[in-house]
Amino acid sequence: MAQQVRGVIATAQGAPVEVQTVIVPDPGPGDAVVTVQACGVCHTDLHYRDGGINDDFPFLLGHEAAGIVEAVGDGVTNVAVGDYVVLAWRAPCGTCRACRRGRPWYCFDSRNATRPMTLLDGTPLAPALGIGAFIEKTLVSAAQCVTVDRRADPAAAGLIGCGVMAGWGAVANTGGVQRGDTVAVIGCGGVGNAAIASAAFAGARSVIAVDVDPRKLDWARHFGATDTIDARSEDVVERVRELTDDFGADLVVEAVGRPETYEQAFLARDLAGTVVLVGVPTPELTVTLPMIEIFGRGGALKSSWYGDCLPTRDFPILIDLYLRGRFDLDALISERVGIDDVEEAFARMQRGEVLRSVVVLQPAAV
Repeated sequence: MAQQVRGVIATAQGAPVEVQTVIVPDPGPGDAVVTVQACGVCHTDLHYRDGGINDDFPFLLGHEAAGIVEAVGDGVTNVAVGDYVVLAWRAPCGTCRACRRGRPWYCFDSRNATRPMTLLDGTPLAPALGIGAFIEKTLVSAAQCVTVDRRADPAAAGLIGCGVMAGWGAVANTGGVQRGDTVAVIGCGGVGNAAIASAAFAGARSVIAVDVDPRKLDWARHFGATDTIDARSEDVVERVRELTDDFGADLVVEAVGRPETYEQAFLARDLAGTVVLVGVPTPELTVTLPMIEIFGRGGALKSSWYGDCLPTRDFPILIDLYLRGRFDLDALISERVGIDDVEEAFARMQRGEVLRSVVVLQPAAV
C-alpha cells in the first residue's frame, strides 16, 4: 500500500526548499522501499535546488543515505527485508556498451525505480541522482541498495553513498595513486578530505592540501595531509612545486569545480602527471588552456564520476576500514540536523562552516 511520508522538495530554481507530504508507492518489479535513517547534505543537492543540474522541478532532494530495506518488489534477489544498506546512485545495468566492455563504472543506463514518487496532487517528483533521500522512506531500484555491516553508524555510512566515494575513488580508482607518489588536493571539503584520506592510505609520499579556508586546512591535516597551502596568500602552483622538489605533483585532484582551480591543478602537476576533476562544475563554466602546454606536459586529464567506483565492491571495503579505525568517517560529520533544517544546512555549507551536515531521520538499528 502506498505510504505518505515527509520529504524535502525543491520546487523552483533558487527557491528555499520545503518539507511536503510525499506519496511513496509500493515497490514495482526490481524495486525496494528503504526506511532512511540518515542522509548527508551534499553540494550536489544545492546544485539541484539552484537549477545547476537541470530544470526538472520539483526535485526530491538527498542522495547520501543509509537505511533499512522495508519492502521489495518482484524479482529482487540481491537484498531482503531488514537488510542494512547504503544507497548508490550508480547501479550498473550489465547490458549497456560500457558494462559489456567491462567498464561498469561508466554504465550508461544505471537502474532506478520503475515507479515515481509523487506529491499529494499527483505531481511526479524527480529524485536527486535517482535516489531522493531527504525523506522518511524512499523508493529506489533494489540494485541501488548495497548491503553493509550494520554496526556502522548510519550518519557515517551514508556519506559513502556519494561524497566520500567520489573523493576516495578519485585517488584510488581514477588517479591510480601508488606508494611514493606526490598528491595535491585542491578544495578540502568532504570530497577533498576523502581524497586526502585515500592518498594517505595508499602510501603517498606527500599529500598537499589546498584551500582558502584555514578551518578546512586544519581538517585536512586530520585526514592525512602532510602539507597545507592557504590559497588566499600563497601562489598555489609555485608552492606545490616547492613541496615536490620543483617537479609538481604526480596527481592533482581538483575538488572545487571552478576554471581557476582547474588551471592551478593543470599547472601544478609534474610532467606526465595526472589531473583528476571531481568537483562538479555548473553548465556555464568554461576553461581555456594553451594547447602547447597540454601537448608539452603530457600525462592525463581525467574526470572522475563517482570515484569510478563499483558500489557493491567499494562500499563494503570503506565500511570495513571505518569499523577497524582506519578511516575516520565520523570526523566528516560536522553536525546532525532534522528534516526541517536542510535549508539552514545549505547556508552553512555555502559559508564553509561544515564538512558535512547529516539529516537524521530514524534512530540507528539495534
